[in-house]
Amino acid sequence: MATIAPLELWQSSSLEDVHAVIRAVYKQVLGNPHVMESERLVAAESQLCDRSISVRDFVRAVAKSDFYRDRYFQKCAPYRFVELNFMHILGRAPQSQKEISEHIVRCVAEGYDAEIDSYIDSAEYQATFGDNVVPYNRGANTEVGQSQVTYNRMFALDRGPAQVSSAVKSAQLVYAVAANATNAIKPSTATVIGSGTEKSFKIRVSGVKFAGPSRVSMKEFIVPASKMTPQIQRINRTSGKIVSITEIN
Repeated sequence: MATIAPLELWQSSSLEDVHAVIRAVYKQVLGNPHVMESERLVAAESQLCDRSISVRDFVRAVAKSDFYRDRYFQKCAPYRFVELNFMHILGRAPQSQKEISEHIVRCVAEGYDAEIDSYIDSAEYQATFGDNVVPYNRGANTEVGQSQVTYNRMFALDRGPAQVSSAVKSAQLVYAVAANATNAIKPSTATVIGSGTEKSFKIRVSGVKFAGPSRVSMKEFIVPASKMTPQIQRINRTSGKIVSITEIN
């Protein structure tokens, strides 16, 4: 991946510069899609053009748009949704299972808007992009404290300018993040599942319905990393509330 030069909007920037920023935000945050005229956020674009909102505000509007919600929240599994949020908004891959688990729990407990806000309102976003830098692929650049693992994981998520994020519905980093391992950048992880090295996780859930129609209680599920997404989907279908997700081995 080539080094990315950050794109920043200044008070002295021309209208042409603003339009370049708009295109860059759509490409980064929406995952390199084709955006039809009817799907553009005309009001937010206009506000950015007259500087009544910042680039950061525009990023928030795009990430909360029906376009993003439909493609990545409604149609992707929770794990995939979270890893794409990291890539699209913070410009990096998730670094640990703890990060993934915290965001999955927040998304389930607090909802879609709270999940999106948690990235954009974070100290990391402020320190990296501030109010007027367009988020970009940080895995392509050298940063202090950034390991080779970050580059490999980002490459597993972003395979170049021809890739469209919505074309891939399944999570790409389940094993690598759970096991704190590097990515070999292969399409298959079949040799990992069932090999005896796969991590397991305990998911604590409240409000799970059992046999009786009115009987609800706290329950714990022990699942391997490769089964986390379908288990979370089953929990959501039964109206259970995920309280915590912790690694147990």
